[in-house]
Amino acid sequence: MEMKCKKPTVLYGLIVLTICFIWGNSLMPASVSGAISGKAAELLSHIISLPVSPEGNASDGVLRKLAHGTEFCILGIELAALLHQAWKQHWERLILCGVGTALLDETIQLFVAGRSGMIKDVWIDLGGYTVGAAICLLLCTRLHGTHPRVR
Repeated sequence: MEMKCKKPTVLYGLIVLTICFIWGNSLMPASVSGAISGKAAELLSHIISLPVSPEGNASDGVLRKLAHGTEFCILGIELAALLHQAWKQHWERLILCGVGTALLDETIQLFVAGRSGMIKDVWIDLGGYTVGAAICLLLCTRLHGTHPRVR
């Protein structure tokens, strides 16, 4: 009896959870999101030195941008891991998934109290996504000897 590979199923699940996490954060009103960022900044300030705002508080602006980039870096890793073997045929899907998720993320924020969609955040998201996808594809190339060549 052969066992089917569960890797794609697990990756699909992780991708869905990651996108739900990203969009779920965007659905939070600014007051809730700000409170969460403040708590995270407070927690991290005990571990690492964070930039300080003029009011003397640890700046959660930097933390928010890092969080944006990190969320999308994780998504880039997951999607590249899913598509790395078929990279040649599906590279446009990899790009479209990142762009679409980032644009929808910022569009969601246009309809949430106290939030606004910002093009700067789309670029931060895409930067994180690209770094994650590149890291994954480079690791796959090194580990499996597969070369993701674009036609």
